Amino acid sequence: MKVAKFGGSSVADASMIKKVAQIIMSDDDRKFIVVSAPGKRYSSDIKVTDLLVELGERFVNAQPVDEVQAKIVERFQTMIENLSLSESILDDIKETIDTVLHDDRLEDNRLDALKAMGEDSLAKILSAYLQSLGKKATYMNPRDAGIIVSDEPGSAQVLDESYELLAKLRNHDGIMIIPGFFGYTKDQKLTTFPRGGSDITGAIVAAGVKAKLYENFTDVDSVFCVNPTIVDNPKEIKELTYKEMRELSYAGFSVFHDEALIPAFKAKIPVCIKNTNNPEKEGTMIVSNREQGSTGTVVGIASDKGFLSLYVSKYLMNREIGFGKNLLQILVDEGISFEHAPSGIDDMSVIIREDELPLEKEQVVIERIKNELDVDMVAVERDLAMIMLVGEGMNSTYGVASRSTQAFANACVNIEMINQGSSEVSVMFGIKEEAMERAVQSLYEEFFES
Repeated sequence: MKVAKFGGSSVADASMIKKVAQIIMSDDDRKFIVVSAPGKRYSSDIKVTDLLVELGERFVNAQPVDEVQAKIVERFQTMIENLSLSESILDDIKETIDTVLHDDRLEDNRLDALKAMGEDSLAKILSAYLQSLGKKATYMNPRDAGIIVSDEPGSAQVLDESYELLAKLRNHDGIMIIPGFFGYTKDQKLTTFPRGGSDITGAIVAAGVKAKLYENFTDVDSVFCVNPTIVDNPKEIKELTYKEMRELSYAGFSVFHDEALIPAFKAKIPVCIKNTNNPEKEGTMIVSNREQGSTGTVVGIASDKGFLSLYVSKYLMNREIGFGKNLLQILVDEGISFEHAPSGIDDMSVIIREDELPLEKEQVVIERIKNELDVDMVAVERDLAMIMLVGEGMNSTYGVASRSTQAFANACVNIEMINQGSSEVSVMFGIKEEAMERAVQSLYEEFFES
């Protein structure tokens, strides 16, 4: 039994839904289908979820909503007409939008309810289309499926009791279509996962029904070992582990939200990333463990811009009990999240995303550090990029660090910071943003072409 999740690009219009239906019907093991909201049909198009968010914001701010609402209805109407489905589905979608906008009982979670409508409507359409092809398909609302979540609008976490409820669905006859991205709290309030949460739903369902495989269909044949906009025709990754995928996702790979695979990881369910437009391609397998040597020492190179370094120096810092705690507490007080905190005997750097520390807040933080911690020096360096090498084989392989630094030297790139993760699955380098692309290209040449 398999769980298959189809992303926004896979369900963008009627032609893509027809492809999805053929994929589902080509394998009788695909019993549980999780869908995203319709994505972009072309580069300048707007995702349905973005239109729904705009609709909600306009409504809350007492601005006109008719134009945006009409665009949303038109997307689904075109889809329904091109699939030759009943107009009653469109009537249901219109009624649901009106209810969410005007029902006073939904005031506390109106935006979440609107955001979830893209996935919910698409699930209804796909189930109806499969039925029109003679398949026994059922739309299943997450509430009825048993997806119970925490009361954290926009950042919901699945509760453990969900898995026992989902397990009961194993006996369901036919194909079950479940909208992704949201669940229900114990008091029946619709609440969404973080953006990209349909991947999370897919992993939750796979874990709950104890699937033998979780297939994640997207618009690429597989995961590439490096960003293809930086390196032309990069090599594909055939197999990697959950730990490697999570590290790569966190560090800039856009295939998955970095929390998306946790339910599948805990249940040890393999994940396969496949292309809706090329479903016969093997794709990339993500597994609990793989034999060392089945791929190279480094399986992927992730990179991302938009970081800064908050550098603090104080003589005998290492003898001052609680210095690191007190420094990080200042960041907590100011509502700032940090990414990494490499340290030495007398100094410490805190790596922060630039949008977490705008210029107007920077001076406040610096003054607090000077006054409260009595430091010798505090400085902020902006415009940094982070490059991460990922691979479980690195912890037992000689020369990875020397090859990396040589690659940076070959590209004439100065390393501002090195941070070896305690998991020994990754090593991160901080460099200036302007040098990121040539550094990545040099690292790719060293680890994948030499």
